[in-house]
Amino acid sequence: MKRIERAFVTLNGWALILMLSGMALVVGANIALRYLTSHSLPWADEVARYLMIWLTFIGAGLILRIGGHVAITNLQDALPSTGQKVLRTVIVLVLLGFFGFMVYVGWQYAQRMQYQMTPALRLPFLYIYAAMPVGFTLMIVHLLLIARPFITAGEYKPLDGSGPDEVVTGGANG
Repeated sequence: MKRIERAFVTLNGWALILMLSGMALVVGANIALRYLTSHSLPWADEVARYLMIWLTFIGAGLILRIGGHVAITNLQDALPSTGQKVLRTVIVLVLLGFFGFMVYVGWQYAQRMQYQMTPALRLPFLYIYAAMPVGFTLMIVHLLLIARPFITAGEYKPLDGSGPDEVVTGGANG
């Protein structure tokens, strides 16, 4: 299971690296062309924008994994150990429900947009709006993978997918 988790995290990370590299190349090439030839690529801004959207949704799960999202922990810190575990369990269940709802809503929205085309690339907006259900599905998987150490000890897993002997404590609250 650790090997599958490590491969999943690695693939997620490489997808982000490839998207960010593609975005940097397109924007860099567009800047160079604009200054060297006084012409720019008509589709460059659109590609960069859509890659940024995908980067945001695909990367949110990795950030969730290490506790990098904003968190207010005053209530949790004020509770006894058992109360903290109960609160973290409720948080995980609420997040799973919310993420599942967002997958459903995102998929509906993407399907509604399948007949509209992007201005420059002439791609169906389905491919851009699909970032939302895909990203929230990845967040569900990441949350399920970190749920046990988070609920029991308030710990997060490192990005390399290593086991319970290596955890990241604190997360968003430092």
